[in-house]
Amino acid sequence: MQFTRTLPRELVHRAAVAEVFLTDAERSGRDEVLLAAQLPRHHAFYHDTLGPRTRHDPLLLLEACRQGIFVVAHRYFDVPLGHKFLLRAIDFEVPDPAALARGDRPTEAVVATRVEHRFRTRAGVTGLRLRFTLAIGAREALLARIDYSWMPPQDWTRLRARQRGALGLPEVPVALSVAHVDPVLVGRRDPANAVISPPRAADDGSRTALLVADTSHPTLYDHWVDHVPGMLELEAFRQLALTAAVAAGTVRTPTALPVGLAVRFRCFAEMDLPLECRAVADPAGTGVECTLHQSGALAADARITLADPDAPGRPAVLAAPAVHGAV
Repeated sequence: MQFTRTLPRELVHRAAVAEVFLTDAERSGRDEVLLAAQLPRHHAFYHDTLGPRTRHDPLLLLEACRQGIFVVAHRYFDVPLGHKFLLRAIDFEVPDPAALARGDRPTEAVVATRVEHRFRTRAGVTGLRLRFTLAIGAREALLARIDYSWMPPQDWTRLRARQRGALGLPEVPVALSVAHVDPVLVGRRDPANAVISPPRAADDGSRTALLVADTSHPTLYDHWVDHVPGMLELEAFRQLALTAAVAAGTVRTPTALPVGLAVRFRCFAEMDLPLECRAVADPAGTGVECTLHQSGALAADARITLADPDAPGRPAVLAAPAVHGAV
């Protein structure tokens, strides 16, 4: 596996070369692919933290895996460039938090990728479930599973026009203007990286906030999409979960790491309608239940396991996800 140059940006659906983390791909069996990734020493989004900058953000490792879903589809399942993709479910755990340590050079990782399931319609294979084992050196740093599907652009256009029309929305969305939370409350330095509004506390201990869809964000909106990206939804869940866990006393600071996550995307999240995120921390542990609602419908739900950086917790065992709505 080579780490000297990135894969073509169009192959991983990124506009900026700096946002491409994969450097190689090699089929090792009918259902196995090896991916190579180089993780940057410093990234303006994933390494923006008030805590010690000594560990990689697990969501950075997840992003490397997410880029792999496109490589596998385009290179090994002959999905044409230009097809549209839907995230349906994501699960991950950090089996060895010490493997997240950052050194004085870019981190080289190898991602063993396995096709666990092919989703089929009468048209053939229209989606996959992939299992990822991301290793840094000899240590497993992330185990992940992603369910996703794809469709031709003309089908996407019809689907999105029908869905937005049913909500009374125009063809081209314009993101709502929402005030950002103080970044310190979610463990960030840069206000642009705070993606929720100031949280509100309820009597039951839950926290609610609105998702902030900033289409000028260079990472979360690396290129234009007509909905709220799945990775932005994950970040909103993470940030609100941190505020809930700190308030409940289950973690000490909002710089705690997400060491386990299971999320299901139920439907598209529109950026021009309010998206309310709700988080409830488990007082007996480090898990936080999160939901995202829009117009009375559940758009996504998740469970996040957090651990303080100097005392990482043990994440839940990675379970096989079911396929749900698209995002």
